[in-house]
Formats: sequence, structure tokens, C-alpha cells
Amino acid sequence: MNQQIYWHTTVNMPGEEHATTPLPEKVDVAVIGGGFTGLSTARTLAKRNLKVVVLEAETIGWGASSRNGGMTLTGLKPSMQSVIKKYGRDLAKQLFQVSLDSVDTVEQVVKEEKIDCGFKRYGHLYVASKPHHFDSFYDEVDFMAKEFNHKVRVVPPNELRDEIGSAIYHGGIVDEVSGGLNPAQYVAGLARAAEKAGASLHARARVNSLTRRGTRFFIQTKRGNVEAESVLVGTSGYTGNVTKKLQRKIIPIGSFIIATEKLPDELARELSPKNRMIFDSMHYLNYFRLWDNRMIFGGRAAFFPENKNTITRSAEILRRGMIRVYPQLKEAKIEYVWGGTLDFAFDMMTHVGEMDGVYYSLGYAGHGVAMASHLGKTVAEAMLNGNIKEHPFAQFDFPGAPLGLYNGFPWFLPIAGAWQKVLDWVE
Repeated sequence: MNQQIYWHTTVNMPGEEHATTPLPEKVDVAVIGGGFTGLSTARTLAKRNLKVVVLEAETIGWGASSRNGGMTLTGLKPSMQSVIKKYGRDLAKQLFQVSLDSVDTVEQVVKEEKIDCGFKRYGHLYVASKPHHFDSFYDEVDFMAKEFNHKVRVVPPNELRDEIGSAIYHGGIVDEVSGGLNPAQYVAGLARAAEKAGASLHARARVNSLTRRGTRFFIQTKRGNVEAESVLVGTSGYTGNVTKKLQRKIIPIGSFIIATEKLPDELARELSPKNRMIFDSMHYLNYFRLWDNRMIFGGRAAFFPENKNTITRSAEILRRGMIRVYPQLKEAKIEYVWGGTLDFAFDMMTHVGEMDGVYYSLGYAGHGVAMASHLGKTVAEAMLNGNIKEHPFAQFDFPGAPLGLYNGFPWFLPIAGAWQKVLDWVE
């Protein structure tokens, strides 16, 4: 199998053409990070005639934006019951609405910019990994209808074969609003859209220092210096020590994916008759879907960020997991394996705001395809209007580690991973 990102084989990704053009000396806004957040912010601001530069340490779209499962999901990482309990009913409704708006934003951008990325409202299927996990599903459907006026439906165990060609699950919930796409094609299209709007994109421009003097920011990069009136950080799981205060609030967690060879049409239809975005109810979860008759199967097989060793180990773990779900794939060849780094806040919530004059949008917790696209846009609008504090995702504290026991290196992930496995066993 190739340690290669399958999605990258389907599109001409932005490359070294962005690594040679001179950096502008002065801009209105400097965006750090060339993924969904940064490109969406840049596109929005450039369309309002601001001079915008995107500074990417690698190549545009290199990080999680082109490595994920391509799922545009409704909802948040925490359950909406817990969100209501913690933040109150009114704010919870606003936050959930943002998640719905985020899928709409992706659909709108894809249509407006004519991005050929296969976006479609496939719907997502949340499957019960244990019988008692299913016990709450009917209550969940009633809760979402009552509190959020959002329609989802239960798939009882005896009807689950209509949704998934696996015998190991115990029922499910379908949400028809969620969608799916090819993330590499989407981020490449978003980059073209940002450039068309007038943004200046720069690869191999790792930021080495960020200094504020009065009302201006002075940015030193590997390729030169930039002066900006405003700065937006959209570096997700790759947030570094140049923005140390933000880095200490974000946990980078590895997520890994395998892709099979192209499967026969009949087998593909058996595996996922409606081509849903599927994920299970475990803490140590798996997520999977079809694309071009390939099974794309992911999970947190290793918690540390991607490298050759974690990718190699993860490939076999994921293959075993895939065969447990789909025994009919036992002989299927795994052609690609890769990893990426997600960004989790300590409260599992997404956060936007302003810190020391620097704007940020971070902590997508696996919901970044849609959420980063939308929050990049809405944070840009808040920057223009001067009302970032009114943003729904700015209404609660952005916590750091308890007792300050974290400097950006997630030393505790093996412990957390072991605890999640224990929870999956006892629950």
C-alpha cells in the first residue's frame, strides 16, 4: 500500500507555484494557514476589496483540509443535550444553527465558484455499536425535533441493512442534511476562488515571528516580512509556538484513513446502499464512506500526529477495524493510507475570537470541513464589522489545560486514548 493521500491523486493540488511569488510588504489582513479556514476568510475579505495575504508553512491545502474524510456534518462534537446543559437553551440553538449554516455555506461556495468536488447531501448515518447505545436513539430524535426543530430519524435494527451492509451494529440515526465531498478537490477550488477574489496566496511561508507594534502587526516568515493591520490564525491542529497562547489551548490529535482499491459496483452498493457518511457510537470511533467505489475508512488508530511510523501502525489497525465492520472486504486491497492532524479544544468546542489583537477560529474537533468553511466566512465578516464578540462561538471561555500542565506537546494522549478504550469496554 502507498503512504499517500488518496484524495491528492484526484486533483492538481496547489503547489510550488505559490512558493516563488514575492510577498507583499503591506496588507490589510494577513491570514496564517492555507486551509479551509484561511482560504474562506481570504476569499470573503478579498471580495470586500481588502488586500489579503495567506501565509502557509507548507503548500496551500497541505494539512487536514485535504486529508480528511470529506464529511460535511451537522451538529457539534459534544452532544446537544450537554451543550444546552452547559450554555443554556438560547445559545445552544444558535450554535446548532451555525452547524446547519455551515453545510449550506459549503453548498453555496461550491455552486458559486463551480468547484467540481462531488458535493452532495448524502446524509449521515450514526450507528449504535452496542445494543444499549441504541436505547436512547428514539429520545434523541424527539429531543432534536422539540429543541431544535431538526428532523432526524431512527433506523431500527431490522431495517439497518437498507442503510449499511454490515451486521455488527444495533440501529442508527439518519440526518439527511449532512453531505460529503472530495476534500482535496474542494480545497483546491477554494484556493482558486480566493485568488480570483484578489487574495495573495503564498506557500513555504512559515511564520517565524508575529509582533504587534501599536495598531500594526509585523510578521517575519521564511520568505520575507509582511506588515498587516489585522491577523487571522486558522492553523487548526498545526498551530505552532509563534501563537503560543493559542497553541496551549489546542490539542493536536492524529486521525488516519485507509482507502481500498476500486470495488465492483454490486459490492459497493451492498456496503453502503445510500452512500451515507457513517460513524459509530464508540469513544474510539471509526468513520467511513464510499468515494468512487473505494471504501474510505478512518479512525483515531494512533493519537499522535502523522508520521511514517504512526501511519504504518494505523494502516493495520484500520484494516482490522474495516474487516470487522465489513467481512466482505477481507480480500480487498488497501491501496492508500495516510494521516492528518485534528484540532481539539479542552472542552471539545469550536472557538472563535480575538486574543492580543489576533483573530482566530480553532477547535473543529472533526467537524472542520463545513465548520471551517463557514466560520472563516463569518469571522471575516465580524472582522469587518468589529463585532467578533457577538459571534455565537465567542460567547464562552476558551479553556486551557488544568493547572497549566500543557505547553503544546500532547504528552497525555496515550493516557487519554487508553481511558477512551476503557470507556468503550465498560459502556
